[in-house]
Amino acid sequence: MKKRINVVGAVIVRNEEILCAQRGFGGSLGGMWEFPGGKIEANETPREALEREIREELLCEVSVGSEVTTTVHEYDFGIVYLTTFYCELVAGEPQLTEHEETVWLPKSRLLEIDWAPADIPAVELIRGA
Repeated sequence: MKKRINVVGAVIVRNEEILCAQRGFGGSLGGMWEFPGGKIEANETPREALEREIREELLCEVSVGSEVTTTVHEYDFGIVYLTTFYCELVAGEPQLTEHEETVWLPKSRLLEIDWAPADIPAVELIRGA
């Protein structure tokens, strides 16, 4: 049985644009785009995990809002349960610490980049919103 991996992703919205983050080329899903975030640790709520991950990965602070969706995707390394939340940037500017690149895109242009499969259902929901 494959390992279950519970993760969260931040749909950070600013000026009607959404922050997209490109995964590092050296790891799994290298070069693909995602909503920044990460694993939920023991004794953390999904919202707490997301606030922590954004502080650690992007060195900024977000306010976590409503849930976008939860998707399940089976990769070769495990089954990812990804819960995405709308977020607002409340302090600092996103800085690269783990990602190759970040870009702000309007909803209408989200499908122009190569998303990690687990993120695609959220992208499609956001585009339709």
